[in-house]
Amino acid sequence: MFLPLVVCCALQVLRVYLSYLKKLGSLLGEPQDGPPDSFSRTLSFISNLQRVVTPLQERQQKGMLFFRTTIRELQEKAPAIDWLSCLQAVFHPMAVNLSQPIAVHDMDYLKGMSQLIEQWHKERVLHIYMIVCLVGNLSPALDSRFQDARLELSKILYGKMGSRMIPAERWRKCLTDTSSFFEPVLGQMIVQEIFPQQTKKLAEQMFSEIQDAFYGQLDRLEWMDEQTRQEAKVSVSKLQVEIGYPAHMLQTAKVNLEYQNLEINEDTFFLNVVACLKVLRENSYFRLLQHHHSHNNWHVSPWTVHSYYSIGHHMVVFPAGMFRSPFFHMEFPSAVNFGAMGVFMAHELLHAVYGYVLPEGCPTCNKSALQKSIDCLVEQYESYGFKVNGTFTLLENTADTGGLAIAYQAYKNWLKKHQEEKDLPKIGLSHDQLFYLSFAHAMCGHQDPEKLQSFLNTDPHSPLPLRVCGPVSNSQDFAKHFHCSSGSPMNPDNKCHIW
Repeated sequence: MFLPLVVCCALQVLRVYLSYLKKLGSLLGEPQDGPPDSFSRTLSFISNLQRVVTPLQERQQKGMLFFRTTIRELQEKAPAIDWLSCLQAVFHPMAVNLSQPIAVHDMDYLKGMSQLIEQWHKERVLHIYMIVCLVGNLSPALDSRFQDARLELSKILYGKMGSRMIPAERWRKCLTDTSSFFEPVLGQMIVQEIFPQQTKKLAEQMFSEIQDAFYGQLDRLEWMDEQTRQEAKVSVSKLQVEIGYPAHMLQTAKVNLEYQNLEINEDTFFLNVVACLKVLRENSYFRLLQHHHSHNNWHVSPWTVHSYYSIGHHMVVFPAGMFRSPFFHMEFPSAVNFGAMGVFMAHELLHAVYGYVLPEGCPTCNKSALQKSIDCLVEQYESYGFKVNGTFTLLENTADTGGLAIAYQAYKNWLKKHQEEKDLPKIGLSHDQLFYLSFAHAMCGHQDPEKLQSFLNTDPHSPLPLRVCGPVSNSQDFAKHFHCSSGSPMNPDNKCHIW
């Protein structure tokens, strides 16, 4: 269900959503003489369900991004659902029992959901809700009447950006779905074309340099005690680094195995979509269970430009799509590669140790020194005028600022080993200036004013302009190489650092 959290109490939006539910009912053949309040009560259930969600900001501030438990404990806290039977059905043929350890993102939500189900279980509301969710998810594969209904709702809920949430043209939707359903096949073709082994080797060397620079940075932290410092180094040394593509993607036999049960027919478009979704679901569950084969668990396609850190697998992923101009190229000066791709690498590495910055995440550290650094960064980003919640964006701001510092140190260390650096003719910038220009070029972008408020409420990243200005204004090296006057916006007297 894509009803946003912020609209639960907005009467106008509730009316629009009720109209959407009735339209879906009509399209699905709901009899005109059916219970008049069925959809009103369904909307009431949806609104109540949204109210028990704990916002990400709140969970992050409490250091409760996920909760470790067992199926037995979950059953006791949220008894309205037979969790064991559900999970056994989902993960068949894997043996799942009540002692199975699990991770839950929002336990309060599951408890609240359980209470709501118990209150409503005798009514047809739950049936309507499940049907609406199913149809909403499948509407892009249904005829234009269903797509138009959802598009109309999205426009009202999200303004102009709502029209971008659902591709208007069928061919565009088919293109998107094909790349999603057959990602391993397309990925194999693409990485062979754009990601040679020389690129992979250089990228791996760069990340190794980033790791070494991070170790050096740890040794200089005043707020971290020696025991925690060593723990952090061990944790990062065990980090699994995935660069370019999952290893299994080039193994054609394994790729073919994923589609052995898929049947596609030319004249059954909707059934084809359902069949593909079923295969995708089965494959994703199968990969999830293969803990020792975590390279099978990428959350992005190899051609995408999006890196990430996986908490569950203690793994950083840098897809092949990132190792292209303007972020990276074999023939670029190292300053350009480290200023763009190197910062992204350092950013994700810092997410692997983000726990030390969370409340009670570092009990033996110098808490007052750490809190002082945290407060400095929070106040800095809240002072920019974008109405940024500095606490909500803290972890990303920390990774941006620390990532820039670590990548720059890694670049300087790289130069000591490789001596020579390529020049860009007629550009009139030193290599150090080129490093920071490359960073700004990679990080900057246009922020749609209509999207901004929704972005600030839901995205833990700061707006793009601040992701450039914030980190560089905390860099003494940036100020030095660009000759920024002391006390100027790009060289404030008080600089904020956590890493």
